Amino acid sequence: MSGQAADKLEARRTTVFVTAPSISAGSRARPHFNRSQFFLDAFRPFYLGGALFAAVAVPLWLGMWFHNYFTPSLPSLYWHAHEMVFGFAAAIIIGFLFTAARNWTGLPLPAGLPLALLAGLWLAARVGMFFAYGPGTAVADSLLLLIVAGVLARKFILARSWCSMPMVVVLSLLAGANISFHAAAHNLIPISPLQAIEAGLFMVVLIEMIVGGRVVPGFSANAAPGAWRWRSTWLHRGSFALAAAAFLADSFHAPGFLTGILALLAGAAVAVQAIGWNPLAVRGNPMQWVLHAAYAWIPIGLILLGLASFGIVPRSAAIHGLAVGSMGGLIIGMITRTALGHSGRMVRAGRVEVGAFILLLLAAALRVAASLIPPFYLAGMLAAGTAWTAAFTLYVVSYGPTLLGKGPPQTMSPCP
Repeated sequence: MSGQAADKLEARRTTVFVTAPSISAGSRARPHFNRSQFFLDAFRPFYLGGALFAAVAVPLWLGMWFHNYFTPSLPSLYWHAHEMVFGFAAAIIIGFLFTAARNWTGLPLPAGLPLALLAGLWLAARVGMFFAYGPGTAVADSLLLLIVAGVLARKFILARSWCSMPMVVVLSLLAGANISFHAAAHNLIPISPLQAIEAGLFMVVLIEMIVGGRVVPGFSANAAPGAWRWRSTWLHRGSFALAAAAFLADSFHAPGFLTGILALLAGAAVAVQAIGWNPLAVRGNPMQWVLHAAYAWIPIGLILLGLASFGIVPRSAAIHGLAVGSMGGLIIGMITRTALGHSGRMVRAGRVEVGAFILLLLAAALRVAASLIPPFYLAGMLAAGTAWTAAFTLYVVSYGPTLLGKGPPQTMSPCP
């Protein structure tokens, strides 16, 4: 298939995903829950919960890091790292995939009471991780991603959507990384809990590559039809395979030179792929450029990981480039777009959206700079945490009414 034909096909697919009205999957739910839109669409409770948690968790972490103002029930570094990946990011992934899979397959996904129970399980795990970490919390937190992977696998099989099954595989590996964290935290396996968390982050990045490789160029083709762009299925698969190999080598402590070479090759391949999407064609459209800018942090993070494997830069720079830059950036870009599209509103950025995008990308740059420049570490940490918190606070305040089903975002005017 030619690049232009692929772009047209992807544009049609992504247009359906963004603008299609929500299927009333909750029509079979209990009447009590049918009275509220909040539990009819998975993106509503999980986007709101995930964004609110992101706005609260980083200030809590900074308070722990500076003066031990807050004391979670497990080591503070473990709490912070785990909750950013398996608390915040997992919530957004669940909301996105359940909403997207409904359109990909044409089948109903959990809504009403089942969705409320899943959201309640996520919330209970967050409370337990901070206040009362123990076997019960570990089991509750581990179950959530396993249930989600099982539900999606069943839907994809029923719809014969075999091309979506890699998503289930990576989601299952993410669940496995979470289980490994809890096993390590309870001294059941001889690994560091941080090793399991970083493996989970790598799985999140692979999910970003699967979804981003589909929607980022597709959205751009829809927004700027006719603009030059180049896409290669083989490059997409090859860059994914190289990134997966680099992450696997890093997670299992392969020799540093091997991890470094794989990560650098993966970073170069993903960079070529992303340049081929012609991000400059949508530079005047904030809803598009934020996705390209966030996706660019994947090759940056991979290159930093390769350099860290050779001892050239601190490992923290690579981890936060991937976590804050690609994970946080793609999340803020997607949860604005899909919340607007699936609530029947125009997918258009106003001042609030642009402000949130800039703050999030600034947080990524500041956090990586803090790792790379030791004299800047303290100021960089504070500045990055402030920018991150402000970005998600803007989202919660502006999009909260929409997610609750009470009205449009507070700022809907397009940027001048």
